[in-house]
Amino acid sequence: MTAGRPRQFDYDEALDKAMHVFWQKGFEGTSMPDLTDAMGMNRPSIYSSFGNKEELYRKALERYSERSFAIFKDKLSAPKLRDAIEGLLCGAAQQFSCGEKMPKGCMAVQGGLVGSDDADGACEQNTAQREAMMKLLQDRCKQGVSDGELPPGTDTKAMARYISTIINGMAVQSAGGVPGKELKAVAQMALSIFPA
Repeated sequence: MTAGRPRQFDYDEALDKAMHVFWQKGFEGTSMPDLTDAMGMNRPSIYSSFGNKEELYRKALERYSERSFAIFKDKLSAPKLRDAIEGLLCGAAQQFSCGEKMPKGCMAVQGGLVGSDDADGACEQNTAQREAMMKLLQDRCKQGVSDGELPPGTDTKAMARYISTIINGMAVQSAGGVPGKELKAVAQMALSIFPA
């Protein structure tokens, strides 16, 4: 009797499933049995295809970040700064609270809120992802100063940090069950700092 062929799997689909588990439970809250159940793979198959848990997390976060960055850049490309920030904040409120097709909140926030020394690598990856988005925000705010939409001398770093703090806070609130309607109200309040 010959051995059967190894079961084929869809790499991208398996990675998406892992991403959703990490997104929902965070890096440390996710166990290998959680991953094997969600991905439909045994441990040796996961290790040979994706590496250890931290390597799998890194790949899942990269997948999440690629998608998030595409949306982020699209929102920030609006011609007017206020419209760009409004699209970003309201879009985040909607995305964070969708909850039916995707977990609530933000994977980069959920994955790095707490962690032991064993999770340092994952926490650093989350921080790097959030800081990259912060840089995009700061660059867009600088453009707003150049375009005359913000006063000369505006602290664009503080403004970008303010916006990213609102977005991260909405992600945490969403994961805690705050409905999208309330998150949109927060987004609208945050917009009050920008000239109409």
